[in-house]
Amino acid sequence: MTLDFSGRRVVVTGGSRGIGRAVAAAFARAGASVSICARGRAGLDEARADLEGHGGIAHTAVCDVGDGDMLQRYIDEAAVTLGGMDVLVNNATGQSAGGTERDWRVSIDIDLMATVRATNAAEPHLSAAGRPEGGCVVNVASRSAFQPTPRTPAYGAAKAAVMHLTRSQAAALARRNIRVNCVAPGSVDFPGGWWDRCRAEKPEQYEATLKSLPFGRFGSPDDIANVVLFLASPWAGWVTGQIILADGGQTLGV
Repeated sequence: MTLDFSGRRVVVTGGSRGIGRAVAAAFARAGASVSICARGRAGLDEARADLEGHGGIAHTAVCDVGDGDMLQRYIDEAAVTLGGMDVLVNNATGQSAGGTERDWRVSIDIDLMATVRATNAAEPHLSAAGRPEGGCVVNVASRSAFQPTPRTPAYGAAKAAVMHLTRSQAAALARRNIRVNCVAPGSVDFPGGWWDRCRAEKPEQYEATLKSLPFGRFGSPDDIANVVLFLASPWAGWVTGQIILADGGQTLGV
């Protein structure tokens, strides 16, 4: 199965590292024009330089997606720069790691409300995509939404809300010829990510989780990017309102 995104315009929030960067790279390699945003300029510049030999990133912008006005400006600017928008990937996360008032505020503002606001801002551009297959939104949730998360209750609850939101968005936007789906990654390890830090700071937890994974390894950002590209492709043209758990069987508990 070859996924060709030549001529497609793709926007990825939180695209400078980890899953977002892998998603942006995969789209770029498949021929798409890609815009990414993140809170830090250094990460954006590094991602752009890294991908120049793989089709490249056409547009980057510093954006705090928790700021609704800044997010609206970014979406509109990206659409103008790319000449439209065919795909939106809501990947940004606040990565809250506890249950404090601040963790809840970050999780709601970044993981949930940024998904709401970005999709609302992108809807006119996606509706005007002018392609028979229409526009597409892919939200990124987490396997944490499928089970109790006593260590990270705010994060898990926000991602569960994102999954419910996905179905509501899919039902609301179908008449506008826009599909909305969701990927829920399992434990994904990459440099600078949560599990990478856990390996150094909490090696017992890291090793216990690794041993619990049916395939004997953590997921990679590319594992998740492959699912995102499938959902954004014509191969998934009759798929909407779905959540794909991409965790290598981690939730099976085997």
